Amino acid sequence: MRGVALALAALLLTAAAAPLPPAAQPISRLQTGWWRARHAEKLAEIRRGHVDLVFLGDSITQNWERAGPPPWQDFRPVWQRFYGARHAVNLGFKGDATSHLLWRIEHGELDGIAPRAIVILIGANNLGHLHWSAADTVLGIATIVAEVRRRQPQAGIVLLPVLPSLRSAWISAATAEIDAALAARYGEGRVPGVTYVDVTPLFLRNGAPDPADYIDGHLTPPEPLLHPAPQAQARMAEAIEPVLKRLLAP
Repeated sequence: MRGVALALAALLLTAAAAPLPPAAQPISRLQTGWWRARHAEKLAEIRRGHVDLVFLGDSITQNWERAGPPPWQDFRPVWQRFYGARHAVNLGFKGDATSHLLWRIEHGELDGIAPRAIVILIGANNLGHLHWSAADTVLGIATIVAEVRRRQPQAGIVLLPVLPSLRSAWISAATAEIDAALAARYGEGRVPGVTYVDVTPLFLRNGAPDPADYIDGHLTPPEPLLHPAPQAQARMAEAIEPVLKRLLAP
C-alpha cells in the first residue's frame, strides 16, 4: 500500500509540474496597435469613474459599442436600455482568446475598482485559427474565473457559455463540449459567487443557430455566423437581467 501511495504522490507531483496550456496562460497582444490603444483607453476609463458592472469578453462583448444606422449593427439602444445607468464598463476586445483576457486582467483592467457584478463571455476565439481544444478552453475559462474571484471577491460573477456559431462541425462539437463542462462545474450554484446562465437555447431554431440572429451574413462578403445581432443580444441581456438585478440591488 505504501508503494501505491508513493506512486500516486509522484504522479500528482508530475501533473502539478506540467506546464499550463496557452489557453490558461496570459498572452499579450500589445504588438497590435488598436488593441494596445484600446487597453490604454479602458484603463483610463476605469480610472475616471465609479464602476458597478464589468463585461469581460471578446468581439461579441465589444459589439455593444457599435451603432447604426443599419439596424443590424445598432447595439447601442439595447446597451443603454439595460446598462446605460448602471455604471458599466465594456472590456470586450475583438479577437481575444482566454489567454488575452487573462493578460488584460493581470495588467490593470480590474485594478482600482470594486464592481458588484462581472459578466464573463469568452472562448469563441480559442476555437478559431488558434484551434485550441475544448479541454484547454475550459481550463482557460476556469483560470479567468478564479483570477476574477481572487481580485474581486466582493463581485458576483455571471458566467455565460461559448455561444453557438456556424463555423465548422469541429467548432460546434467543441462548443457543446465546453458548455457541458462549464455547466457541470459552475451550474446550480456549485461555486459560490458564480452564476452560470446557459443562454444557448436563445440562439437556436430547430436545434441549430438561427441565421437571422447573427450579423455576419450582412457583411460583404458574408462570413461564418459567429456574432449575435442586436435582437439576439437583447434576449441575452433579458436572460441575465434577474441575476444582475439581484447583484446590483442597493
